[in-house]
Amino acid sequence: MKLKNLLCATSLGIAMIAAVLPGTAAAQDSNVLNVATDATFPPMEFVDKGQRTGFDIDIMNALAKAMGKQVQWTDIDFKGLIPGLVARRFDAAISGIYITPERSQVVDFTQSYFAGGLSALVKVDSPIKTLADLNGKKVTVQVGTKSVNFLRDNYPQVQRVEVEKNQEMFDLVGIGRADAAVTGKPAAYQFVRTRPGFRVLDKELTTEAYGIAVRKDEPQLRDQMNAALAKIKADGTYNAIVQKWFSASAAASAK
Repeated sequence: MKLKNLLCATSLGIAMIAAVLPGTAAAQDSNVLNVATDATFPPMEFVDKGQRTGFDIDIMNALAKAMGKQVQWTDIDFKGLIPGLVARRFDAAISGIYITPERSQVVDFTQSYFAGGLSALVKVDSPIKTLADLNGKKVTVQVGTKSVNFLRDNYPQVQRVEVEKNQEMFDLVGIGRADAAVTGKPAAYQFVRTRPGFRVLDKELTTEAYGIAVRKDEPQLRDQMNAALAKIKADGTYNAIVQKWFSASAAASAK
């Protein structure tokens, strides 16, 4: 009898542990998609009047709707997005993430949902006119982004100033503690549109593709998102979101 009770207790304990372990079926709600973002990158994702908003937010919500799911958001620093995804803290990550060979070694990506690239932002009166002028200057970048390795590999004479948040980069340029900031094109042009006294160098450093990151052991989720992306492109939802955040005039200035 005691042995039977012990076995029952052990089985119950295992079931309770399984119920709380990340990634187990018991811990997941099939109607909820847990998605992480770093909402400090306007116009892609940011907080306005206490509400999370932006192009990526609208895209993810539209995809989830097409999949018959609801989004549960997790806010995390950009540098923690990929590690957190691998650690099963959430199901997917969308945060202006460029699809790169390095990242693709540890996570999968959906098909690209928007084209971007790295751009350099400086003050209007800066002597920096071309990309070559960045060498020897203090250039600020956000930790965990492609900007860090790109400058290291292609502009070795740049003095990198690494910060945690996108806004910190712009602030350092504004107060003269950095000569330039290298960030994603949408964020750079959004900042210039909203803050006078800055400009973006005409030539981009790179041309990139944004993707939604998912774990490699969940190809079905990647495929579902790709199907949802095709659906919202076909029914006009995608174009409406693009027009909302990147009007014809804004898109033209960002090219």
